[in-house]
This record gives sequence, structure tokens and C-alpha cells, in this order.
Amino acid sequence: MAEKEDRGPSTRSVHAGEPAVQGSRSITAPVAFSSTFPFERTDELVAFMRGEITRPPEYGRYGNPTVEAAEAKLAALEGADAALLCASGMAAITTSLFAMLRAGQHVVLTRDVYRKTRLFAKTVLARYGVEVDIVEPEAEAVTAALRDNTKIVFTELPTNPYLRVPDLGAIVAAAKKRRIKTIVDATFATPVNLRALEHGADLVIHSATKYLGGHNDLMAGVVVGRSGLVGAIRDALGTFGAVCDPHTAFLLSRGLKTLGLRVERHNQNALRIARALEARSDQVAQVWYPGLESHPDHGRARALMSGFGGVVSFELRGGLAAGTRLVDGVRIPKLAPSLGGVESLIEQPALMSFFDLSPEARAEIGIREGLVRFAVGIEDGDDLEADLMQALDGV
Repeated sequence: MAEKEDRGPSTRSVHAGEPAVQGSRSITAPVAFSSTFPFERTDELVAFMRGEITRPPEYGRYGNPTVEAAEAKLAALEGADAALLCASGMAAITTSLFAMLRAGQHVVLTRDVYRKTRLFAKTVLARYGVEVDIVEPEAEAVTAALRDNTKIVFTELPTNPYLRVPDLGAIVAAAKKRRIKTIVDATFATPVNLRALEHGADLVIHSATKYLGGHNDLMAGVVVGRSGLVGAIRDALGTFGAVCDPHTAFLLSRGLKTLGLRVERHNQNALRIARALEARSDQVAQVWYPGLESHPDHGRARALMSGFGGVVSFELRGGLAAGTRLVDGVRIPKLAPSLGGVESLIEQPALMSFFDLSPEARAEIGIREGLVRFAVGIEDGDDLEADLMQALDGV
């Protein structure tokens, strides 16, 4: 269907990228479980290879009708020309960077992008001769790091775990002056709260495992942007092989139908939790949530985003032990990594993502011992707040 830009997020979530009537006459796109797609005759094969006809690719690693339906919806949600589904968010990141970089070039990452993204850049990309700088998530720091051989600026918005909101407009402007591509990992924002392409980003990446799928039951990633750039990454994906399978694409499309509703509840619940935590200053040293006036990037978040997401990070004054008592004391959130599902999840980054580092090494990269990350779900806000407050009372 032709997408109308004035339609709201829930309408886009349900209908974006879909024809008015499916070719199969079903409401939902059918699942194509096939590893290969045969031709009727050799002349059809030749016409397809010449680009004279449109049909499913000849082999499942190059495309699948169910995957293509999910890609169309994701592209429409972001207001983009094209989208490419991958097997995970990290597959989307690594495939994009491999496809766009070569030895002797330079990439700038902001400091609190996902840890595995930083590790990939500092170890794998460096091994292949790509130079890497990691800087603070501020436009001034990014601009100062740009060089003649810089090819990509990669940032998250909001970042993990401190929910920083870089000045995307300033970063994009500085990059475009030098013909540098800007990639934004907008997993925490979703297309409901932010459409980074509209602010000049060249590519947007999501871990679709999180809010886009929304039910903690799939793993996928997506790259969204202009058709030429996404097409080049698609060619690389066909070689690297980290493709999304059709059943996952079906689950993702189904999850996307409720994205607008779910993100609205995530936004509401997280803001409520952030305010409740900030009111407990006797136990909570600091709360990071861009919807709070106390957040360093609150004004920037209000300008860029229509909502502030479902993740709240906070530091307990009692350090690591206090965080453990809190995490073990809550009854509703599950102790697990990840975010963006209907279920609330809670974790201590020092014991989950950064367990392998010493306290000194964690401090060096900004991970505080008392830090807790609460991925707020869509449960009733009254229940979530009461549960968190009773756990704080026991700390």
C-alpha cells in the first residue's frame, strides 16, 4: 500500500509496507518455507538474471517472500527506501561495517555504544587494517575525531546504558561536510520514538530482537536506508550468510503490528519508574532517563524524540551489593539481559555484560558498581512501581 506520512505510529505499525489485499487473499503475509525457488523454464531463469522480470530470488540466502514482506514494513516504518533483515542485530552491524569499510579507512564510534560493537571495531576491524576511534557521545568530540580517511561515524541514540542522546543534527552536519556516512543504532528508540533518517542519518540499524519483535521470542536485526546503500550491504549478506529465516520474519511482522501500542506503554511505564526512583534519593544516587529534566540530554531528547523509551538506568548508593539485593528482591522483572519485550527485565551491568572485567576496568569505561538497568515492560504501572519500591525497602 502507498504509505501516508500523516498516519500515526499504530496505523503504520499495522499497515505499513503491506498491500491492500495480499496476493494470497490472507490478512497476514504467508510464510514461505523454502530454501530454493524453482523456475518453470530456462527462458524464465535467463529473464530473471537479466532483471527483466521480478520474482523471488533463486535461492533462500538471497531472499524470501516472507522476509521481503517484513523488510517492506520496516522500511515504511522508518520512511526509508529499503530495509535488509539479518539474523541478529550484531549481524546487521558487522555486515554493514564490513561492506562499507576497507583497510586504511577510519571509523568513529561513540563511547557507550553496545559493548560487542566496540569489541568488533577494536579487534576484528583493526585486524583488517581499519583505524578506530572511540569518543564521548558529543558532537564536539565526534567532530574533533574526524580525519581525511574517516568513512563512517557510528553512534547509538539513546546510548546504552546511560541513555545519552547525541546531537544528531550536529554530528550529521559535520560528517556530510566530509562526505562521511552516519550510522545510527536506534534500537532503544524504535521508529515510533525516533526516525533518524529524517534527521540526516544515512543508515539506521535496529536489533529487531528487542522492541520490534517485542516478545522475547526471536533474534533478528535490520539495516534501513537508501536503496543503493542497503543493496550493497545485501550483496555482502549473501556472501556472509547471516540471513533471517522466514519463520523469524513472520514472528517479527506479527510483533510489529502492536509496536505503536507497546512503545506507548513502555514510554509511560519507564517515565513513571524513573520519577519514582528519583524520589528515593536516599538510596538512589542518580537516575538516567532522557524523559527526566535532570538528564544531561533532556532538552535534546525532547527535540529529537516523541517518546523516551523503556529503559531506565540508575545507580544505588550501596554499590554492587545493594544492586544485587534489589535485583533479587523484585518479583515481576526477570533477571536477564536484553530489553524491549513485553516482560520487564532487570540486570546489573557489572555482573552481566561486564562480569569479565575488574572493578577498576569497569570504572575506566564508565560502568559503576551500583548500576542497575531496568528494561521496563508493558505490565501495569501500579504493579511495577509497587514491586520496585518494596524491593528498595529491602535493600
